[in-house]
Amino acid sequence: MFAAFSLRTPSFALIEPAASMTWRIVSSMCARPAWPTPASAADCSAPAATSFMVFTSSRDVAEISFDVAPISIVVEAICVAVACCSFAVAAISVTDVLTRAVALQMSESLGQQVVVENRPGAGGTIGIAAVTKAAPDGYTLVMTDVPSHAISASLYAKLPYDVAKDLEPIAMAAGSPMVLATHPGMNARNLAEFLQVVRASPGKYAYASSGNGSITHLAMERLKRMAGIELTHIPFKGTVPAIQSVLAADTAMGFGTIPGVASHAKAGKLALLGVSFSRRFSQLPDVPPIAEQVPGYDMGFYTALFAPAKTPKDVIDRLHADTMKALAHPKTREIYANSAAEPGTMSPAELQAYVTREIRDWAEVVRATGLKID
Repeated sequence: MFAAFSLRTPSFALIEPAASMTWRIVSSMCARPAWPTPASAADCSAPAATSFMVFTSSRDVAEISFDVAPISIVVEAICVAVACCSFAVAAISVTDVLTRAVALQMSESLGQQVVVENRPGAGGTIGIAAVTKAAPDGYTLVMTDVPSHAISASLYAKLPYDVAKDLEPIAMAAGSPMVLATHPGMNARNLAEFLQVVRASPGKYAYASSGNGSITHLAMERLKRMAGIELTHIPFKGTVPAIQSVLAADTAMGFGTIPGVASHAKAGKLALLGVSFSRRFSQLPDVPPIAEQVPGYDMGFYTALFAPAKTPKDVIDRLHADTMKALAHPKTREIYANSAAEPGTMSPAELQAYVTREIRDWAEVVRATGLKID
């Protein structure tokens, strides 16, 4: 499929003469994403603004057209464990549903069919690798889970691409928090009480994850480091069996998805201790953020749209604008709400800063666990 795209070049509705291009002074500001929270963005140690010269074109991004062929969005199938597991099907389907909702509206605004292609395998790296080798023309894109993408930079000994350099950010498309759940038998009504119980008996309790190297594993390791607690890791082959172990009180706690834990909490079978976002989530307004007890803790299932590196900036800007338009559509928001997700708002520069920060922060967690995949 990708070979068919290799010789394409973007089609533009208007080709401007070189005389229309001008030098102008712009300011380089530190990128601060509006979502997730600013605390998740890259550090801002540089001066507030620096003037420099850039070469720009007066062509409006709205004048860029994609009339050569359909646009392809690869949904790289990330399994939440190192080896593919039962939860991978659910994870793929949710990402697929969200991507198709965006693709439908982008097709309308771009005037070109936007197709979604699932490319499973190797923790999602096969799909990403294919996109990094595609022509940087805006016709081949990838929708990926940002934390898992960032984790792969340090988790895998070898990758066929550079996580930090071979993709060009377009937009943060969706976000949903993980939910920290425990068994009611732990006698902890909230995270503060749970931390007291765990700190009183270091190493006594265990937590469940969807597998070694999974996001639910490393998210808990991140929490352990930040909260200063000792817990034993019990890996399972998927989030479903991991949460089942918490339901059975075989493990003390675990991270789950909103659909995977909300019904059990309503039935009194689980106690929800916190959401992984730094703020409350609209679908669980009574569950506080973990950050209230562990300052600075902020992560979740963030899904973003990327293009191959060296894709022209005006093409990126057009795709970003149409992605934002798609996310604002009432039908998209309805589908997102039914999937326990919220649309993102980051600019390409803000997303780049966020990815850079995630690569750095997750590398520290991966090094602490000693995990490595050949």
